[in-house]
Amino acid sequence: MSRPRSFVPGSALLLLLAACAALCRGAPMAGELRCQCLQTEAAVIHPKRIAHVELIPEGPHCGVPEVIATTKHGKKVCLDPTAPWVKLIVTKIMNSKSNKL
Repeated sequence: MSRPRSFVPGSALLLLLAACAALCRGAPMAGELRCQCLQTEAAVIHPKRIAHVELIPEGPHCGVPEVIATTKHGKKVCLDPTAPWVKLIVTKIMNSKSNKL
């Protein structure tokens, strides 16, 4: 009769870490510290095509403010926060939020 192999506790940890690495690869982590916008668009997008605008201030996650527009077709576009038309949109959003308070 052969004896069953004993399971070494160190190998259990190694297997657990390998499984986690395989499952977590490519998935965004909660509180990820990086900018969401790698490229920004300065070209004007007609306001009627925009469904939602998200303003993300600069912080420890990213050194620059980010403006992310979602079109009515569901496409997300990172807007150049220094473009005059984007500044106008941000100003209008900020004014409408302060009026609601």
